[in-house]
Amino acid sequence: MSETAEPTAPESTAPPLERWVFWPAAGLVLAFVVVALAAPRATEDAFTAVQGAIVRDFGWYYVIAAAGFVVFAIWIGFSRFGDIVLGQDDERPEFSTMSWLALLFAAGMGIGLVFYGVAEPLSHFASPRPGVTGDDDALAQQAVTQTFLHWGLHAWAIYVVVGLALAYAIHRRSRPVSIRWALEPLLGRRVVGGWGNLIDVLALIGTLFGVATSLGLGVLQIGSGLDYTGIADDTLGLQIGLIVVVTLIAIGSLLSGVGTGMKILSNINLALAAVLLVFVLFVGPTQFLLGEFVQSIGQYVQGFVGLAFDTSAFAGKSGQEWQGAWTTFYWGWWMSWAPFVGIFIARISRGRTVRQFVLGVLFVPTLLTFLWFAIMGGTALYDQLHGHADLIGADGSVSVEQVLFQLLGSLPAGTVLVIGAIILIGVFFVTSADSGALVMGMIATGGQIEPKNWIRVFFAGVTALVAVALLLAGGLDALKTAAITTALPFSIVMILMCWSTVIAFTRERRAYARAERRALMSDLAEFYQQEVVDPAERAPRTGPIQKLARRMRH
Repeated sequence: MSETAEPTAPESTAPPLERWVFWPAAGLVLAFVVVALAAPRATEDAFTAVQGAIVRDFGWYYVIAAAGFVVFAIWIGFSRFGDIVLGQDDERPEFSTMSWLALLFAAGMGIGLVFYGVAEPLSHFASPRPGVTGDDDALAQQAVTQTFLHWGLHAWAIYVVVGLALAYAIHRRSRPVSIRWALEPLLGRRVVGGWGNLIDVLALIGTLFGVATSLGLGVLQIGSGLDYTGIADDTLGLQIGLIVVVTLIAIGSLLSGVGTGMKILSNINLALAAVLLVFVLFVGPTQFLLGEFVQSIGQYVQGFVGLAFDTSAFAGKSGQEWQGAWTTFYWGWWMSWAPFVGIFIARISRGRTVRQFVLGVLFVPTLLTFLWFAIMGGTALYDQLHGHADLIGADGSVSVEQVLFQLLGSLPAGTVLVIGAIILIGVFFVTSADSGALVMGMIATGGQIEPKNWIRVFFAGVTALVAVALLLAGGLDALKTAAITTALPFSIVMILMCWSTVIAFTRERRAYARAERRALMSDLAEFYQQEVVDPAERAPRTGPIQKLARRMRH
């Protein structure tokens, strides 16, 4: 696109709602909720058909798109654009490096990590990807490596794409905190019109279903934990009741305006997760876990390209089903979460360079995530291999919702660990609902930092309704289908974000080059003028051009 005058960002007197974003998104989501609640069986059948069609026809697309985002993130971080500051040139980072890295990990450390920390490696061991064979040790290694693929560079590269484009728009160009402004270099003035509205609608719907998917996973696991401890039977009624209770707590937090309370809860979350991880590391097979962590990183790096582009093409229907249940689901889930996490990491990255942003977001949280899976999943695999626990059913299945509690219950102080894990998931539930409502409110209001309470309460309530509707329409399978489906249109927005970011950075570099040439020509003109002046009348010159000229004379 040709360079045109930049559109003016909305002023602080903006209306409380971006009506062409809020109402279309709210209407579509509420219509889905009504249909799902009125006809759950038909909705479940429709979801099954939609997921089958997407996995069959677009599975390859999700694979190549996610791999492309990894390539883009690494390239942009190590390219000539790496020294561009996400803010003013002389601006210092808002957070210290350690605080910034801790916040990055907190952004991606959610219900999903607790839900799948034990379940996924064990599931891949019990039911390997079609075509994978070997003895138990080889299958266990493959299980951890496959899990690393799903939670590693791909996930954080997807967040880099959205977060970097937003951070540049917010901190460098002083634009509102809204997804549309990430595409301003590409769309120009059209970001304030219909195209911008469409982008924000897709981001809003994707975020809502992404958060609802996480809440659904959380309530499935809390219900299973309560059932495991004998506190309550895990029924659909209990799951819906948990959604209502936790949503009311989140709404109470919203209305009270206690922002520091949510920060305290987030810190408690990280502390509980750290205590749980360290405890399992030291009461479990410590030396094995540390060795397995290092070895699995090596296996992941060695087989990265093959794993990243694997579509199970030769495995037939079973390969498609496995791909849809795992890899395609994850790529869709990360994309639907990308506006949520992207806005968060953009907000905390003022003053960082592009290279610092990419290195921090891409590699540090990935290593910490690998450590979580190596310890939690590695302990489960070790116990299963050595007969210390029986975590796989007689039919070869793994209870995805309950296996975490089965593992913790087999360890010393097992009851305390199980209760602590339930509390950990519950606090994640509250913080996800609250922060998700905030981000959705920001998108729906055109980028207001503090949207009105009623807007945040509305999105908290609607997210809860969507989670209930998904549970009624098929439970875990419906949650996965929602993530895969909503990510499909937003993935196109992400591809355009990559293009837009390159355009913006190229223009900036071009502007810098022009400014440097103008400064050089100005110095040269002054130098040439001095050359025709009588030497006695020349002003002393000490600049680089003058020093060069003196050297040339001698």
